[in-house]
Amino acid sequence: MMKSILLGTAALALSAGMGLADTVRMGTEGAYAPWNFLNDAGEVDGFERELGDELCKRAELTCEWVTNDWDSIIPNLVSGNYDTIIAGMSITDERDEVIDFTQPYTPPDPSAYIAMSEDVDLEGGVIAAQTGTIQAGYVAESGATLVEFATPEETIAAVRNGEADAVLADKSFLTPVADEDPDLMIVGPDVPLGGGVGMGLRESDTELREKFDAAIQSMKDDGTLNEMIQKWEVSSTW
Repeated sequence: MMKSILLGTAALALSAGMGLADTVRMGTEGAYAPWNFLNDAGEVDGFERELGDELCKRAELTCEWVTNDWDSIIPNLVSGNYDTIIAGMSITDERDEVIDFTQPYTPPDPSAYIAMSEDVDLEGGVIAAQTGTIQAGYVAESGATLVEFATPEETIAAVRNGEADAVLADKSFLTPVADEDPDLMIVGPDVPLGGGVGMGLRESDTELREKFDAAIQSMKDDGTLNEMIQKWEVSSTW
């Protein structure tokens, strides 16, 4: 009798431990509206919060949200501070050497420049970009002078205070900024960059990646992903 009670207790302890392990920590930046941001209650909000919650529901996973600065978001995934990156991260070969990606949940989003004047020198001027982004890499190779900042807000501030001639970033991020500030405008041609936006995971988490891949595909198949993209105006639809 005692042995069966002990076995029962051990089984309960094991199941409790498995329950904790099933909590997936969703890592995001929380500073890149409309993709992800903190609302007035201090909670993660935006397109990727709604998307991530639905993906976790479809994958039958319990998820919680964690915020992390962009410049350390990949190292802190690898070191185990959270289990996914869902933060407007474009899929690139360089990043794919360090982490794995799901299939993209949005198509490649055009990048654009924002400035205070139409006649800025985009090819030879001073261009701001967020550190560690595909836009920073593009500017560095373009012949312009790159100035990097840790947050998207700092790149915009650099144009306003004259530190930079323009910012290069995702057009979906810059358009509402330009709409709200009469001193700022989208300038020059769009710049196509990246291979779409996907979730980043540790290379060892194959099973978790497969679960999210299947959930993303189911949202593509039933049209809910396109509806969500249109609601938040983050990119073109599939």
